[in-house]
Amino acid sequence: MGLDERIWRWNPRPPVLTPDAMRAYIESALGQQAAGQSLPFATIEKASGRPVGSTRFCEINVEHRRVEIGYTWIAPDWQRTFVNTEAKYVMLRHAFETLGCVRVELKTDSLNERSRNAILRIGASQEGIFRNHMVTASGRMRHSVYFSFIDSEWPAAKARLEQMLAGS
Repeated sequence: MGLDERIWRWNPRPPVLTPDAMRAYIESALGQQAAGQSLPFATIEKASGRPVGSTRFCEINVEHRRVEIGYTWIAPDWQRTFVNTEAKYVMLRHAFETLGCVRVELKTDSLNERSRNAILRIGASQEGIFRNHMVTASGRMRHSVYFSFIDSEWPAAKARLEQMLAGS
């Protein structure tokens, strides 16, 4: 499901294009989970039970009560559908209402217009661009656009996301 080259275009790491590469990707995510560095999730389309993507909490900072939602990919057939909106809603709700976060961050490649628009569409605030933030697998310097939600914004963002999901 996740072996489509289009999924990995903007990822700074090498693309995941074979079953062995996907296995390594999953093992890395589970290793980070075991080390307390991230909390990965499979994104499952409920009606069919099919996995259609993945995402995780990463850059977990308990002291400062913040977390990043990242490493998100969605199979092309499910992009621009309710799937990612619902996944982000569930994760944001968990971060603010269960974990007690005061800040949830998201970031994407400055060239990834689809991702930037999707993050804005769900109500995140764009904060700025970190220039020359990462060296990609191809050697290109990536500028990363940072977005966030903060706890005082969560009630309005939650209502907005619930309204969006009710219409899907």
